[in-house]
Amino acid sequence: MRILMIAPQPFFQPRGTPFSVLHRLKALSQLGYKIDLVTYHIGQDVDIKGVTIHRIPNVPFVKKIAIGPSKRKIILDFYLFAKAKKMLKNGKYDLLHTHEEAGFVGNYLAKKYGTLHLYDMHSSLPQQLSNFKFTKLNFLIRLFEKLEAHTIENATALITICPELFEYVKGSFPNKFNKLIENVADNSLVFNPQGNGSPKKKKIKTNGEAVILYTGTFEPYQGIDLLIKSCAKVVEQTKQVRFVLVGGRPKQVEHYKKTVNEMGLDKYIVFTGSVLPEEIPGYIDMCDVLVSPRIEGTNTPLKIYSYLRSGKPIVATNLITHTQVLNDEVSVLTDCTPEAFGTGVLNILNQDDLCKRVTENAQKLAEEKYSYESYLEKTMDVFDYLEKQLENAG
Repeated sequence: MRILMIAPQPFFQPRGTPFSVLHRLKALSQLGYKIDLVTYHIGQDVDIKGVTIHRIPNVPFVKKIAIGPSKRKIILDFYLFAKAKKMLKNGKYDLLHTHEEAGFVGNYLAKKYGTLHLYDMHSSLPQQLSNFKFTKLNFLIRLFEKLEAHTIENATALITICPELFEYVKGSFPNKFNKLIENVADNSLVFNPQGNGSPKKKKIKTNGEAVILYTGTFEPYQGIDLLIKSCAKVVEQTKQVRFVLVGGRPKQVEHYKKTVNEMGLDKYIVFTGSVLPEEIPGYIDMCDVLVSPRIEGTNTPLKIYSYLRSGKPIVATNLITHTQVLNDEVSVLTDCTPEAFGTGVLNILNQDDLCKRVTENAQKLAEEKYSYESYLEKTMDVFDYLEKQLENAG
């Protein structure tokens, strides 16, 4: 089976959907498939057996792309779909595998060039328009709802990446082949962990303080403001803490550094900025508590699966974005207030029995439900189905 994959993201950059695409490619490679990946001109080349990366032409005025919908993304997608169309015209492919908004044109391209269409659904795109405050125009949101429904209805098969999306598709399109494959893959399968080798990590000096670690982007929905305010509540009870925030673009980091200084918390909060994916395990090894203060959204953060395996206790907000994977047996779940989140962190620091219980249960859950073997098996199920569809069509 020859596969053309369209990824409308900066591939590779260490953030949400590019990580998902990366691990999908890695799994398909392990299963023996060969893939031509069409993606943006921005991003790091990653060497994966059987995968050839084809980039759009360099767009001079676009050097970076923000997370979520944007006008720049529309421009890049125009180039992306034109390149994909040209490759489909010139090459014989059996399957078109699309991610995110590429699904909108996937059905048209699949029909025109006689391929199957696998839609990899990472989120509800109409919901993204609202979450990222791209538009408040109801007609545009309704248009995206219709486009999404049309994409789902006409795709050969779907992969959904979290229970919330799976249940939505199952309820609205019950006859559609829809496989839930959560993003459980470990980045160390692709990137060799550096452990203590991170230069930025070496600059973090601790003197017996408990380290509370956040890793990820600094987008508004991630709850960085909530985390900083909760630090103030923790510091009221104990000064023996160090909050380490890994990630964020330079402007975002500078903004939050200013906020922290104004609050008098600069002794207790450290910003590293963005780090390489292979450096993250070293930060996790050094920490005492892992936090995910996300305040909106329905997709499960990718980091949650690695957090479960880590042997470190998790404190997270009590929202569907977390609770479709986490519960009170494997983590400390709190309301979305600084007081509640700070109390959650303090409870972990002060209650050894609680810390031990949630950590052991988390590792057990990861082993039983979120193993990489299960990820590969589910991927194989999808492609077994597609192979049969191809045979029937032939």
